[in-house]
Amino acid sequence: MAAEGPPEHGAGAVTDDELRTLDAHWRAANYLAAGQIYLMANPLLTEPLRPEHIKPRLLGHWGTSPGLNLVYTHLNRVIRARELEAMCVWGPGHGGPSVLANAWLEGSYSEVDPDVSRDAAGMARLFRQFSFPGGVPSHVAPEVPGSIHEGGELGYSLAHAYGAAFDRPGLVVACVIGDGEAETGPLAASWHSNKFLDPVHDGAVLPILHLNGYKISNPTVLARLPEEELQALLRGYGHEPLVVAGDDPARVHRTMAAAFDRALDMIARTQRAAREEGVTERARWPLIVLRTPKGWTGPAEVDGQPVEGTWRAHQVPLAEVRENPEHLRLLERWLRSYRPQELFDADGRPVADVLACVPRGTARLGATPYANGGLLTRELPVPPLEDHAVSVVSPGASLHEPTRVLGGLLEVLMRATRSRRDFRLFGPDETASNRLQDVYGATGKAWQAAVLGTDEHLDRHGRVMEVLSEHLCQGWLEGYLLTGRHGLYSCYEAFVHIVDSMVNQHIKWLRTASRLPWRAPVPSLTYLLTSHVWRQDHNGFSHQDPGFVDHVLNKSPEVVRVFLPPDANTLLAVADQALRSRDQVNVIVAGKQPCPDWLSLDDARAHCARGAGIWDWAGTEHGGGPDVVLACAGDVPTQEVLAAAQLLREHLPSLAVRVVNVVDLTTLLPHEEHPHGMTDLAYDGLFTPDRPVVFAYHGYPWLIHRLTYRRSGHRQLHVRGYKESGTTTTPFDMVVRNDVDRFRLVMDVIDRVPGLAVRAAAVRQHMADRRTVHHAWIREHGADLPEVAEWRWRPSRGPADGTDPEVT
Repeated sequence: MAAEGPPEHGAGAVTDDELRTLDAHWRAANYLAAGQIYLMANPLLTEPLRPEHIKPRLLGHWGTSPGLNLVYTHLNRVIRARELEAMCVWGPGHGGPSVLANAWLEGSYSEVDPDVSRDAAGMARLFRQFSFPGGVPSHVAPEVPGSIHEGGELGYSLAHAYGAAFDRPGLVVACVIGDGEAETGPLAASWHSNKFLDPVHDGAVLPILHLNGYKISNPTVLARLPEEELQALLRGYGHEPLVVAGDDPARVHRTMAAAFDRALDMIARTQRAAREEGVTERARWPLIVLRTPKGWTGPAEVDGQPVEGTWRAHQVPLAEVRENPEHLRLLERWLRSYRPQELFDADGRPVADVLACVPRGTARLGATPYANGGLLTRELPVPPLEDHAVSVVSPGASLHEPTRVLGGLLEVLMRATRSRRDFRLFGPDETASNRLQDVYGATGKAWQAAVLGTDEHLDRHGRVMEVLSEHLCQGWLEGYLLTGRHGLYSCYEAFVHIVDSMVNQHIKWLRTASRLPWRAPVPSLTYLLTSHVWRQDHNGFSHQDPGFVDHVLNKSPEVVRVFLPPDANTLLAVADQALRSRDQVNVIVAGKQPCPDWLSLDDARAHCARGAGIWDWAGTEHGGGPDVVLACAGDVPTQEVLAAAQLLREHLPSLAVRVVNVVDLTTLLPHEEHPHGMTDLAYDGLFTPDRPVVFAYHGYPWLIHRLTYRRSGHRQLHVRGYKESGTTTTPFDMVVRNDVDRFRLVMDVIDRVPGLAVRAAAVRQHMADRRTVHHAWIREHGADLPEVAEWRWRPSRGPADGTDPEVT
């Protein structure tokens, strides 16, 4: 791939021959877009249109299609004329018929689906399959070559475009933004992405704001702004707007061509100034404002009501074509207005004029490898974990901050990718807060705006992306990954919920794309969620929400993974696994506060490979099977379970306790429902089919019940977790308030093991008393009980029969 920016050309007017071929291509695309919405037969109108030629259910969106076709046509022209490396992100929600039409015209669609050949038979299949059972969706979906953007939900196009442009210095990413989409919060924040685009090492983004005036039934805000106010707004965002407006095709074609030429010349000058002349002043990037009527070239009026240029053109302008002869007549007149006999030969193939502007090979928008990023992905050089693992002489003997340990690995990874520039760290202003600040030793924070003497770690060429918008971080990372690079998203656990809908769409994209043989696997989206619910005691209730895991586990099982590493070495092991994976969404929940080191690196790797396992050094089974299973998932619940196991060993030494830790939450699912899920035999071997299980879980307890409800021992399963009892308080009081503390866990064991309720009544009373003492202590001292704050795991030095144990 070329390292330089686009070559500069003079913005000369298009010739009459060019105008004729551009208009032919545009008309052909409009015809194909309308045909997909309406026709299931007679694709070339070789006979009069009859009701049986029309689909029984008319689905699709015409209103945005002519404008998108105009953009595609003119992008083709400049790509071919300038030998430009380019891709396009299509933001308007249901622009599927347009992008499919253009992919078919250029031949890229037939290459990925040979059944949709570039002839009359293929055109018939193209029409029939659109929004049809067993066919393709009405929006720009993974099935559409050249796409990286799911068009069903609005707001993410511009963030995706910038993510695609980062670290691709020779690439121009056009991005069509619908004026309805421009009203969304994520898109409004995305205008600030140009403050993070490095003109030396990154490509360029060319936003195209398509103002056709209406959404489904309402006017759009930006289309109704006075022109002066709109221009001031866009200039305030740091852009130089170039306006293309009108409804006369010839004039619009000429203006559009000139606007593209001028915009690309501006991009070339900006990149040359930064790369060759050392200019560091923040660039003012071009932006095209395209004003065309909604439903342009469609029916002007239907049933006495205006359609073209109104909200009525949004979806299907003629809705009763099968039943209403007048609608059928209007549809035929509309389709024939494009003069298809001039655009396609007798066999249905596009004629030379239609294809005159179309680029060749991988320069075509539907064939660009940038939109099939797995083709460009290189293996990530994750450094050896041994260089970063903490030494574990015995379980719990030392403490480390897990995310700080991971930060050391990420620094080395940043150094290893310094020249290739295909790994970035994303997060909303929390890199240092989340203890990952070691990465600043390798690279700073991307920043193109003003720099003051009090600032730290700002770097015009940096690869740490920090902006206080979870939406932007998510969108940038998705665009980065889908175009073949690697990244990690670090976020406070409670606030990652802001991107719930975005990750939902990304998971749907990955699930569909993984089933298309022509789409190469892309690097996975990996979240590191820290500053989590149990250690947000200082910020309080507003910062306490572990429910993102629940949201993700509702999605396609083959795509999602959830890890809850209990210490530093297991965090390294799961991070290594996640960063090397493809076509997944990985959620890692890990603490940043000092945490006991439980497992050596070798043990951590083995444990992560299993996903769940018995920690025999923590239990007291003595080879005879357990009386009770203490299970845990998450760093704080693991500590509380081990503290409870130690109390049980002290107070009930004859009780056989098994300790099970779950690091990969998806192992709890049945094997038939998830690749990591356990078989019933494996689950029963671990948790037993009939013994009580007391499970301390990081998040909402009902998730564990949902994952395990079909297991034979489910009736014996009792889960403790977060139950929305939070405030600003001490760390241990957070677990007490939610009944996940060691004392409550011991009480749960006594309550559930047959015969213990009477025999261990005094022990249970002692545990309840310690909770009472705790409440009084924190209110007087403002800190946790010393026996809790200073607690450490101490292995038993007594005989194996559990008598005479050492106690803490």
